[in-house]
Amino acid sequence: MASPKSHRVEKAMARTYLGKANQFLAAARVARDAQQSDAALLLAIHAGLSACDAVTVALAGVRSADPDHLRAADLLETVASGSPEVRARADQLRGLLKMKNLVEYEDRRVSTKEADAGTKRAERLAAWAIAQLERARV
Repeated sequence: MASPKSHRVEKAMARTYLGKANQFLAAARVARDAQQSDAALLLAIHAGLSACDAVTVALAGVRSADPDHLRAADLLETVASGSPEVRARADQLRGLLKMKNLVEYEDRRVSTKEADAGTKRAERLAAWAIAQLERARV
């Protein structure tokens, strides 16, 4: 497998990506609570991506630049040398990203249950990202 496309980013910018993740997550919760499931799920997906960007920036000063968002999960694993903990988080992101096709391209609406599941997955990723940034002291 080729290396994921990435951009160099100053490690200090990790907090900016975490801020984006938290903002997307807050909006996802509002949309979910307002029964706007399509918007909630899409915002949760962006929250998960931004949370993982925060971690890769904090650990290695890089973020994904690949148009295939699944490659962000690959980059996360590469940056962390494939540790079991990071592999599990990358799999959480992959699960969230698999829902992206549903919300953007399928001819049905996202269910309340799907929006809730996506939001919860993004919440776990964001909480993990906070811990990783604290550990990395950025």
